[in-house]
Amino acid sequence: MASSAKSPQSVLEWCKSLGLNSNKNCCKEKKLSDSEDEVGADLEDPNPPYTGAPQLPAAGHSPVTKIQFEVMPETKLKYTASCESLNSAGRNPPLCDVFEAAQLVEVLAQVGENLRQLAYNGNYKRLKTFSGVEPTPKRVCEGLHWTSLSYTERFATDYYQNMRALIFAVEEINSDPELLPNITLGYQVFDTCFTLRKAAQGTLSVLSGGEEITPNYHCLKGAPLAGIIGDSWTTTSILMAQILGLYRYPQISYFATNPILSDRNLFPSFFRTIPSDEFQMKGLAQLISYFGWTWVGLLANDNDYGQYGLQILTQEIINAGACVAFAENILTGQPNRNAPHLAQVVKMSGAKVVVMITSDFYFVTIMEEMLRQNVTGITWIVSEALSTSNLLSKESLKTIVSGIIGFAIHRGKMPTFTEHLNSLSPSKNLNDLFVSEYWEQIYSCKWVNKDNGTENITMGACTGNENLGSLLLEEYHRLSLNVYTAVYALAWALHNLQNCSPGNGPFQHGNCANISSFHPWQLLHYVNNVNFMTKDGSQVFFDARGNPPPIYDIVSWRVSSKGILEPATVGIYDLNSPDGKTLNIDIAGITWNNNDTQVPVSKCSPSCTPGSRKVIVPGKPPCCYECARCPQGQISNQTDAVECHPCSWDTWPNLQRTKCITRTTEFLSYESMLGSSLAAIAILSSMVPLIIAGVFKYYKQTPIVRANNYSLSCLLLLSLLLCFLCSLGFIGYPQSEMCLLRQVAFGMVFALCISCVLSKTVIVVIAFNATKPGSRLRTWTGVKVPYFLILCCALIQLSICVMWLIFFKPSHELDTDTKPGVIIVNCNEGSPTAFWCMLGYLGLLAKISFIVAFLARRLPDSFNEAKFITFSMLAFLSVWVSFIPAYLSARGMYTVAMEVFAILSSSWALVVCIFVPKCFIILFRPNVNSRENLMAKRRTTN
Repeated sequence: MASSAKSPQSVLEWCKSLGLNSNKNCCKEKKLSDSEDEVGADLEDPNPPYTGAPQLPAAGHSPVTKIQFEVMPETKLKYTASCESLNSAGRNPPLCDVFEAAQLVEVLAQVGENLRQLAYNGNYKRLKTFSGVEPTPKRVCEGLHWTSLSYTERFATDYYQNMRALIFAVEEINSDPELLPNITLGYQVFDTCFTLRKAAQGTLSVLSGGEEITPNYHCLKGAPLAGIIGDSWTTTSILMAQILGLYRYPQISYFATNPILSDRNLFPSFFRTIPSDEFQMKGLAQLISYFGWTWVGLLANDNDYGQYGLQILTQEIINAGACVAFAENILTGQPNRNAPHLAQVVKMSGAKVVVMITSDFYFVTIMEEMLRQNVTGITWIVSEALSTSNLLSKESLKTIVSGIIGFAIHRGKMPTFTEHLNSLSPSKNLNDLFVSEYWEQIYSCKWVNKDNGTENITMGACTGNENLGSLLLEEYHRLSLNVYTAVYALAWALHNLQNCSPGNGPFQHGNCANISSFHPWQLLHYVNNVNFMTKDGSQVFFDARGNPPPIYDIVSWRVSSKGILEPATVGIYDLNSPDGKTLNIDIAGITWNNNDTQVPVSKCSPSCTPGSRKVIVPGKPPCCYECARCPQGQISNQTDAVECHPCSWDTWPNLQRTKCITRTTEFLSYESMLGSSLAAIAILSSMVPLIIAGVFKYYKQTPIVRANNYSLSCLLLLSLLLCFLCSLGFIGYPQSEMCLLRQVAFGMVFALCISCVLSKTVIVVIAFNATKPGSRLRTWTGVKVPYFLILCCALIQLSICVMWLIFFKPSHELDTDTKPGVIIVNCNEGSPTAFWCMLGYLGLLAKISFIVAFLARRLPDSFNEAKFITFSMLAFLSVWVSFIPAYLSARGMYTVAMEVFAILSSSWALVVCIFVPKCFIILFRPNVNSRENLMAKRRTTN
């Protein structure tokens, strides 16, 4: 069925290749030219590009009584054993020795001397049937050996009904005073017999106009051809289009769907009233996507129809994000030969949805094998070639056919066409020899005549009283509408050509074509731009590639209330839908396989639930994936998510990771148990230095208080009070101002505290050594020396803090990274180096104090506190050395809590080690705190 990409240069080449007589001239009429120069001589653009749907022609011409064509009295339908033809307008049938059993359909019309002609190529008679399978032409099947099947001759009612649709349209147009006034159409029918030779012969015969084929000559006087309608078969349509395209004769097919026919370079004058398979395959892919099927199998014929469809559908499925589980060919020569293999492929693939691009005959063969191998539970999606075939209603296929979904030719309305068919009768239509056979086929009866005695009849005799309308099949109406529309398309093109205004015409210099003698390329221009509304309200036009508006019905096979398996329309696929929704389906109207009401699932891998994402497995199709939980901080709220999406900074995934929820805020608050406990301890602890200061003040004149430098002790107690209170700056919501002050305050008060301790120790050492004769330390025994030392030590810490605040200012910070799902509100210290420098300086002061106190612990003094200072500094250093690893390992509010705990612990170490022993002596051992005891100790020491 494949066609050459290069058209022949002339009709002579076709004749030679087909073995036809290319030298005989039957007349001396004007020679037909296939020269492109001559074809476009009077046309600025013989085939102008399509720029959108043209506007509907304005109605306004007054009705004119149409001149009806009168059939010559001697004209009758002639029948021979090898040739049938149907004519109107007094034309004789072609010679039977040329066309054998061809049926001819040609449209003729005459107004005065003007005669318009439409030609229709189709197949409607004398087809062979294999035991109830789809009618198949005898000549096509010759040479194939079907040993398991027998065939019987059968009249093809569907093709006959298509022919009646053409006749019905012609008669309807002829009776319409608004369309083509004063012009009457006629017709002539040819049968291509599904063979290229017959298609070429019929086409060349129409072009020649005579009984003999004479290439490049037209021998029919006064009857120029307007256009050709046909064929139903893609291969013959391609051949016809290549011939007719040489002369730019408009050709409108009603059933050829191959996408290659849309190529305007190869087929410049081809049109069709059925959408291209390209649109059907895109629609099938959209249907698959609509139901969420991602693992789909494909079975297609090994001819042009199947392979073109397979190529387009595969790409569309992949583009939609689904995968093809398998793509296998059906052997059209012998489908039962690879049917077992196809059944095994379907069974092993795991796909629950399989698309079949084939015809009903091959479908039945494959389905029978599926039943033999018990391949069930499959949802079959079929193309329009078989979606409404009555072969699918076979009782043996009932279990597997139920639930089939398919695209079907859109079923429009032809008003009164049913009445036209019902009016057919052998007694009324004496000139139609086919109506008798049509009657016999429909009612399974036989007409009794002189050549057919009752003894030879194996079925009931026809009476003529049968009701034809009760047996009409709706699927035939679908294709008949395309024939009907094709006739109207040519009629409207002729109508627009007739109504052209001189000076405003589409051709060079505004010229118009003459309705009585136009060139085929002139009518082609009008066919390209035809736009009209059918009687059922559908808009008809052709796009730039000769295709009609793509529209399909979606049918579902189900058992009716009568127990009959039949297709029901459950949706529509319309690319020109006004609301932009191309696919509309009534899911509730679909009965799935095994009478299930739920949409079947066809996936390579189970769906990934929300909260997870798909992970492609190397070496496998993208639809065969694994599911992985969304990473921390990300969610997916849909099934089969390709990727997870991060939450915003202030939100966090829930446990299922299906949605983002507001993060909790964490800081060391007064409302928390830890924060309130530390705050209470800090406040209570701050009262201890005040109590000690009160005791010291009350016992100010006692020896122990005087011996330990009362004023310096009070300064130390004040600094300890501030140390306890500064810990409160770390509790509560960290405001920006608090972040600036809390570390600086902590560093300064602790520097003051340790400086006081260091000063007390240094003064003890200086006082002891100054008593030695000739000591130079006497000058350092003044009252101002300890305060000077305290000031110097505090100024160093102050300089560190000032530089910290200037260059690395601490600030408020929201930490979303440290703890999942929590916003930690803390203070960014600005520079860790500055913080550790401040803390390191405190450690340096404490270490110096420890060393000095350790060296002075044995000095001869009754109230020498050097040993207590040694223990206090040892405890202080132990606390802060332990603080470092704990601080670095803690997270969130516990980091702050560790620092508060270290502040309180180190402050208590100083209080307990330095002041508690003194208070114990003052309060509980007053005898020790007396002048007599002090003098006694000195004498003992001396």
